[in-house]
Amino acid sequence: MTGRRARSPLQRVQRQSRELRAQVEALRAESAGAAVGQREALRQRCFQLQKLVDENTNTLRSLKKADEPAPVGNYDQRKEEEEKLLLKLSQQLQKFCHVLDKDNAATKDTVNKGSLKDSRREHKDKEEDEGADDNGESSEEEESEEADEEDGDNLDDPDVKECIAVGSFNAQQEGDLTFTKGEVLLIHDKKADGWWVAENSKGERGLVPRTYLAVHNEDESQEESDGHIEVVDETADGTEIKKRTDSHWSAVRKAITESDTVEILAAMGVVPAGFRLSTLSQLLEEGNQFRASYFLQPKLTPSQLAFKDLVWDPEKNTICPIPTRVSLIVTLCSCKTIPLPASSIQVLSRHVRLCLFDGSRVLSNIHTVRATWQPKNPQTWTFSARVTGISPSLLDGDCFVRSNSLSSDIGLLFELGITYIRNSTGERQELSCGWAFQKLFTSDGMPVPSKLYELPLNGGTPYERGIEVDPSLSRRGSGVLHQLISLRKQPVLVVKLRSLSTQSKDIMNLLPETLIGSMCCIHLLIFYRQILGDALLRDRINMQSAELICNPILATFPQLTDQPDLMDALRINGKAKQQRSYNEAALLCLEKQENI
Repeated sequence: MTGRRARSPLQRVQRQSRELRAQVEALRAESAGAAVGQREALRQRCFQLQKLVDENTNTLRSLKKADEPAPVGNYDQRKEEEEKLLLKLSQQLQKFCHVLDKDNAATKDTVNKGSLKDSRREHKDKEEDEGADDNGESSEEEESEEADEEDGDNLDDPDVKECIAVGSFNAQQEGDLTFTKGEVLLIHDKKADGWWVAENSKGERGLVPRTYLAVHNEDESQEESDGHIEVVDETADGTEIKKRTDSHWSAVRKAITESDTVEILAAMGVVPAGFRLSTLSQLLEEGNQFRASYFLQPKLTPSQLAFKDLVWDPEKNTICPIPTRVSLIVTLCSCKTIPLPASSIQVLSRHVRLCLFDGSRVLSNIHTVRATWQPKNPQTWTFSARVTGISPSLLDGDCFVRSNSLSSDIGLLFELGITYIRNSTGERQELSCGWAFQKLFTSDGMPVPSKLYELPLNGGTPYERGIEVDPSLSRRGSGVLHQLISLRKQPVLVVKLRSLSTQSKDIMNLLPETLIGSMCCIHLLIFYRQILGDALLRDRINMQSAELICNPILATFPQLTDQPDLMDALRINGKAKQQRSYNEAALLCLEKQENI
């Protein structure tokens, strides 16, 4: 007789998830016919299930593939799918708790209003002798006041702009707004994920969780200050804060605080209504995490004992190639019918920024390609198919793309931008003229075909949907002919996706796992990686050695990749003069940093 085979850690988490899902379904079915007195018990069960879901989620996140007793295929993908399921259960429980809270509040309001009506009736009975007309008028006023109170109880009502905090909240990350219990906040934007943009009395803006807010009523606030009403912080203590769905909030926060300038320009007719401050340029200004220099640094494995994307091959006496899930070349061909700003601002440059994107997060460095245009046709932007000679690498429309991300929604995000200077004020800014997204995998997980794509441009930011770049084009007529004409006038970005030959793929596999760059500079990046492998792997006494490595090339080259003019100095001089020109470029880079 053989014993039953023990479940693996991942299987135990999956089984617990199935049981929790069955309990959530049973709770929802039971609540459908529950009486009013049973709502509180259901609410407590909802909180308990929420706690169990959170515990199972934390257990799942702590699992590692090495913990499995036997090999598991697609381990990371299974773990990611399980986390999505738990997140969905958590969101369902939060919505269910919110509904129960509203039902309890409505029941309490009904009881309070009933007792208030009884007291008013007694008061009216005592004053019946003073005149029935006065009583009739007061009853109408009371009914209207009660109706107003019922209308104002809905926190999600778009007309409700002022809210009061029912609990204190400390900022969890940059962009959050700290507030205290009883503080009145002005709501500017009610986001669907439950994190709202609010402003306090000092004029500070930030994200606040909806579950900490209640409709602000001046009369109730006055009674509370007199000691008649006590606000119980049930929401803040009992409800789990919903996970934020937007990413890179600091860039979005900056766009909110500086959007007044763009709104003024759009209202004056200087720029189309779909133009925004550039989201990708603001991410580049935040720090180093979205620059090529950050992704060129070798990454360590989870054990911190070896390099993840830098392995030495002793047989070939070089670094090993690292194949990736995404490895292709994207060619920027042209941009058509891009709207022009008015003559009151002077356009200094036109460019396209591109990166890997999954709908909420930027997954790679942000690469910039400058466009060219003719004065006779400024609405059409063009790019150089292949940069050679002394042409700047910024004009290179051929870009290599590498990534090992397992996200099923991964794709290329393109943001068209202009840098301008305002003639009247001298203000200099960068605006987004629209964005486009091209997925790299189909719904069944296969790579998209290598071909030419015409991508329609969207207005707003990559976190907004359904906004046109220039809404005036679609409003000029309602007939079929007008619609066809307006469709032809809509701005588009033309790109071409190309697969790699075997030889090109072997060369590109020497690069880091995640990187986007110009094809004309790829030989410099590979040269740097070879030197990196020699210094970190071949020439080290042992891998545990912590001695400092003195190598000016390794110290300065990643910084040079963020300076296109210095990279051109290396590229143009050729391999024979590479070392001498590199030293000169390194000195220029150091001088530039000292000046900054």
